[in-house]
Amino acid sequence: MKVQLLHNPRCSKSRATLQILEDNGVEPEIILYLDTPPDEDQLTSILDKLNMQARELMRKGQSEYKELGLDNENLSETELIAAMIKTPILIERPIVLANGKAAIGRPPESVLEIL
Repeated sequence: MKVQLLHNPRCSKSRATLQILEDNGVEPEIILYLDTPPDEDQLTSILDKLNMQARELMRKGQSEYKELGLDNENLSETELIAAMIKTPILIERPIVLANGKAAIGRPPESVLEIL
């Protein structure tokens, strides 16, 4: 089974999610999404798997969210996705992809549901 983890090693939830995966015998492919953000197709696919709209996957508490005017409710899905690709710190983390599904590790244990 191929498992991918969109990971930020500076994030405690991301580290905890990685630990839970490893404790369950899963060695995920680690994607340091801040260095290699998903492209538009990948991010759209992740959103579909999560059954979320782009704004729901955004970290609204990040200073960049307001600085970039992303709190503007008139922005389209395409514009929000483009903002997350350009500024990947805005993407909620961690995200685990497995078995054609996706889960956000908040709480970290929630990712076990898709394995």
